[in-house]
Formats: sequence, C-alpha cells, structure tokens
Amino acid sequence: MTNNQKEKLFTNKFIQKFLDNKSIASLEDKYKFAEISSSLSYYLKSFSNINKLLDYICLILKHIFNENIILIIPLNDTGEIWHENIKISSNNEYLKIQEEISIFFNQFNFSKNFKIKDTKTFENSLKNKFKEYKIEKEKVLSRGKCRGFVYVFSKSVTSQSILEDSNFNFILNCLALGLENYCLIKTKKKHENVDREISTGAEIQSQLLPDYCPDIYGVDLAAHCRPALQLGGDYYDFMCLKTNISEKRKEKARWALVIGDVMGKGIPAGLLMTMLRGMLRAEVLTGLPPDRILHDLNQLAINDLDQSNRFVTLFYSDYDPRTKKLRYANAAHNPPLLWKNSEQKIIKLDADGFVLGLQKDAEYNCSEIKLNENDLVLYYTDGVIDTSNSLGERFDEERLIKILTKLCKQSYTSQEILNKLFKKLDEFTGQNRHLEDDASIVIFKLK
Repeated sequence: MTNNQKEKLFTNKFIQKFLDNKSIASLEDKYKFAEISSSLSYYLKSFSNINKLLDYICLILKHIFNENIILIIPLNDTGEIWHENIKISSNNEYLKIQEEISIFFNQFNFSKNFKIKDTKTFENSLKNKFKEYKIEKEKVLSRGKCRGFVYVFSKSVTSQSILEDSNFNFILNCLALGLENYCLIKTKKKHENVDREISTGAEIQSQLLPDYCPDIYGVDLAAHCRPALQLGGDYYDFMCLKTNISEKRKEKARWALVIGDVMGKGIPAGLLMTMLRGMLRAEVLTGLPPDRILHDLNQLAINDLDQSNRFVTLFYSDYDPRTKKLRYANAAHNPPLLWKNSEQKIIKLDADGFVLGLQKDAEYNCSEIKLNENDLVLYYTDGVIDTSNSLGERFDEERLIKILTKLCKQSYTSQEILNKLFKKLDEFTGQNRHLEDDASIVIFKLK
C-alpha cells in the first residue's frame, strides 16, 4: 500500500470516528485527545497537500470547539494571504454566519500584495460587520515567523476564551508546523528545479563551446568559459572557412574567430545562442567579409530575437595565416584588446555596429589589421569586467588592460596568460563570491 493510500484510508477512518456521536462525546477525555494528537502528528509527517491538512485541522477544531466559529487565514512565504487555502470551521448551527463570513472575506478589497502589517483595516471591518460576536485573533507562529492568523468568533461576549486552551494551542502549533513544512517543501522543489535548469543549461553550453582549440598556422590559441551559478549566454567559436580539406591544409586556411553574449540568463539564452551558432556556421561558409556576415546574421535572426525580447552582442573576425591579416566587425560587443608587441601597448579592436536583433536595417563596418610576431588579441565577454568584489567595485576594463599589459611583457604562452587572468579574477572577487555572469576569455597570440 502506498503512502497516499495509507493517508487516505487513515484520514477516512479518523473522519468517520469523528462523525460517530459517542466518539465526539468522549473527546474531552485526555486519552482521546492523545489519540487525536497522534493522528495529527502522523498526518503532519505524511501530508502532501496543504489544503487537505487545513481541512483536517478544521475538522478537529469543529468537533472540539463546536461553540465557536474559527477562521484560518494562512500566509505564504512573502507574507501575502494564501487566498485559495482560507478555511472556516464551525458546526451546522453556524452555517449561515459561516457563509456570511465567506462572502465578507471575498468582497473585502484586498490589495494584490496584502501583507501582515495591513491586517488592522481588515480586522476593524470584520468587527464592525459582526458586532454580535466576540472576535479574538491569534498569530500562527513558527520559528519566529508569522505563518498566518486564526480568528475565533464566540457567540457570547462573556464566554471563556479558547485561546488559553492547551488543546487549541496544540492544534495551532501543529498548524504552524504544517504551514512551515509546506513552505520548506516548496522551497526545496524550487531549488531542485533551479538545479535541473543549471544542469540542462550547462549541457547546452558545453555543446555550444568547442571541445578544444584548433591548430592554426603560426598561432598559439587558448580559450575558457567560467560559468556563473546561473547560466548565461556566453559563446565563442572557431570555424575554418574551407571544408573538405586535409588537416594540414586546414591549418593554413582562413579561420573565423567569434565571441558573443545573449542578453539574459538561463535555458532561453542558451537555446537562442544555439540557434545563432547554427545560423552563423552556415553563413561563415559563404566566405563573405565580417560586416556582411553580421548583416546577414541579423536579418536571419531578428524575428526570433524580437519575439524573445532579447538581443545579442557579437564580435566576428577572420584571420588569414598566409597574410597575417585579421578582419573584423562588431555588433556592439566588448572590443577585443590587441597587444602590439612592437609598440609595447594595447589598442582596442572596435568597429561601429548595432546589437543583433533590435534593428532590421542595421549596418556594420569592417576593419582590418596586420598582426606581427608576439602580437596578442584578447577576446572576452562582459562577465569578466562586470565581476565585482565584496566592496561593490567592478573589475572593469582599465584593470584588465593593466594586468594584460604586464602579462604580455613576459614570455608567457596563451594558456599561461589565460590561467593567470582567471587567477587575478578570483583574487579580486574573493574566495566566497561567485561570478554573477559567465566569464569567457579567448587568447589569440602569434608565435
């Protein structure tokens, strides 16, 4: 028998027991209440539906405190009224007033985000509406946090308050525990969903990024993406502009190097970049210059990007190992940093261009530069410079340029420079801080 079947059978038996007049009559007996306590404890351990738990508690209250009307108003984790789970407990004698309370509650002008602090207006209206009843309120507290309110309506103003009753307080504590457990279960499920999304997103991103850096004649290449806790839309790729050629000939062929970032995070950003990657790989084979590649890519992708309310920044370049010339165009991405070894300085490789996905007739400019021995190009995403430390300071572009300048003056390989940049990033953010966005770096160095 499953837990759900046991729960259902147990609950039905217990309800039937309550409906038995002899059982009702003997509820005052401490042994009977001990049995109720045990039953309620079992239900708290096994319940899977907060609505059923509240119904169950109402049933107990109805038969123990049958001279009272009890209104239960649970609150969610943000302190807002849980409208769909409001319950009223009363015996048949009070069905009419119970109906009036329900109507009053439904007609009361609650704001969308009605909070605990706003209950005073509601309580005053409640007392004005039902003047013939003594109305008492008790908070449902668990671990110092208010999980709801219980309003007790007494027919006689002089009647003894049930708020001091140990049985009532026991049930109230069970209610608080049940509401807290339910909130914890919901929180756990949210975390599980986030974990699944991160896992799925990481799988998508791992398929987007190259498994290794290709061999390009005369080039030392290294790349890495440091993913954030929440998946971003970082992307980089290396594509040979010639197909169906040998590996040896491929080394000296023209290569496309691209880096980009989708606005937003999570699986949608990853899926959009997957789509763009496919479009870009097909477009690259046309052999068109970088500005035409970005123009055509924007035309192809704008409808999908517009529907998703996202846009993409992308830097596209192609390199010819025979001439050592790098052509490039930019769709509003962070301009790569070029270390000119002969001049011992860094310049930005920028070209005018609009983001992909916002303007259908966007135009892009193509620039070209000749590279020489020990020149280096650093491609990166905004997750690198937007990373902050515990003081709220950004890593920023200026800091990146200073660090890169020092590293380029040493005889480091591309992989060594890459490792040292990420080490500097870790030192800046601190041990216990995580990246807020993916950080991707590609190092392209001429031997």
